[in-house]
Amino acid sequence: MGSIADMQGLKRINWKRLAWRCGAMGAACMLLAASHRTAQAEVLIRFSHVVADDTPKGQMALHFKTLVAQRSGGRIRVEVYPDSQLYGDDDEMEALRLGAVEMLAPSLSKFGTVGIPEFEVFDLPFLFRDLAQVRCVTRGSIGRKLLHRLSRQQMVGLGFLDNGFKQMSAGKPIQNVQDFKGLRLRVQASRVLAAQMRALGAYPLVLPFGETRRALAAGVVDGAENPVSNFLTQGLAPVQRAVTLTSHGYLGYAMVSNPRFWASLDAADRAMLTQALNDALDQGNRLSADMNQQALVTLRKDPGVQVHTLSPAQRDALRLAVQPAYDDFERRVGVSLLRQVQRDCAP
Repeated sequence: MGSIADMQGLKRINWKRLAWRCGAMGAACMLLAASHRTAQAEVLIRFSHVVADDTPKGQMALHFKTLVAQRSGGRIRVEVYPDSQLYGDDDEMEALRLGAVEMLAPSLSKFGTVGIPEFEVFDLPFLFRDLAQVRCVTRGSIGRKLLHRLSRQQMVGLGFLDNGFKQMSAGKPIQNVQDFKGLRLRVQASRVLAAQMRALGAYPLVLPFGETRRALAAGVVDGAENPVSNFLTQGLAPVQRAVTLTSHGYLGYAMVSNPRFWASLDAADRAMLTQALNDALDQGNRLSADMNQQALVTLRKDPGVQVHTLSPAQRDALRLAVQPAYDDFERRVGVSLLRQVQRDCAP
């Protein structure tokens, strides 16, 4: 039998040479080495997120889990923890950096709060006309640069996922600037979103996503902004009787991993996980569009919910009113990123 040093260096030895050195015992020696390598290569990925399983992100996470199990032969295992079971909006980023989880898909709004304000471009109201324009950003050079910048804050950026365009909900219809006056509206922790609501005369209140329904039911906040699919999966209809189809802002996610975990994987595993994630994100993006369309059909059939659509004049008035959010973004982040989005991904 080889020395302890030989055994410790087993993974670095050329396998054909190892068999030759083992002589007549070559086959058995190779089997032992392969078993040692397989045992050492088992991997657990804890994937935490804050929404339900039946949302676009929830379904993407479960599909990723299935693909990884299939393509690794069960050697790499993904455990999905939805609905803030492990960590919520306010602590999931720190959990990732500390290695308490291996993967997250936080809302793009959250990255501005951890020192990457360029991500706040996604929060700018009325910047994107449709998902094609969003995907021009997320799938192009701008998106690649943004993912790379996540390394500043001890994260590996792996891809983007759509949730959809946000609509306003409240206990009353919100169709013009005056309707916003004095409302307490739940927002994510984003300076752009706060500036947007203040410009409309509302009071922005930052709350974790998992606490939103309870806060609405208790009257702590008067309304919120969500894609229609989130509105349904979170059961907001009983506490929000009016939805206005403003499509004023985009809500998406970035898939991120802990850099120490990612670096610990061998190249083949990283390549497999990257492809599995890309496939899961592609399916998730298709599902997001379908789910929001179906959710709107369902919502329109609910006799207890009023669904309103903005007129072109109402939309233009809101767009003009939120200009201070752009001014604040440009002062803090600069104009180059915004101009690049407007130039490279014009409608």
